[in-house]
Amino acid sequence: MTVITVNTPTGRLSLEERRALAEKLTDAVLVPEVGQFAPAARVGFQVHFVEREPDMMAIGGRLLADTGQRLDVMVIDVAVMDGDWHQEVRAEVIERVLAAMAEACGLPAPSPAWWVNFRVIDEGSWGSSGGVLSVLSLLDSGVFTEEKIKAIRTALDA
Repeated sequence: MTVITVNTPTGRLSLEERRALAEKLTDAVLVPEVGQFAPAARVGFQVHFVEREPDMMAIGGRLLADTGQRLDVMVIDVAVMDGDWHQEVRAEVIERVLAAMAEACGLPAPSPAWWVNFRVIDEGSWGSSGGVLSVLSLLDSGVFTEEKIKAIRTALDA
């Protein structure tokens, strides 16, 4: 289970960009999370787009509405279930998310004012379907590689 929230100034992303990002951001996290491209795993991913008026966002201590320019500010929050999220995997996800954002927005590189927060939700702290979920219950779903299953079990036993 993964929730990706893209926070932008109002009107920053077009409908077509959001359509592209829904898929690209899902896959940017899905592949490192399960160890392979597994379309069946997409059902466990949500992407939320949140727009804020320029007077509801600030950079450098100034409201965007007061800067007199259209600054390309975004915060992308990635929340994942506990698992194999060692530093190299986190870095891969962050880089993939930023690359997906740039590609979907038709830019050669991500803006330095785009920030990605990567959060791991502790085991036992994620709920759905009337109860608490565990990544362990998902390991037999057929979407995780054997290598990833071993890494997740090792990470949760630590």
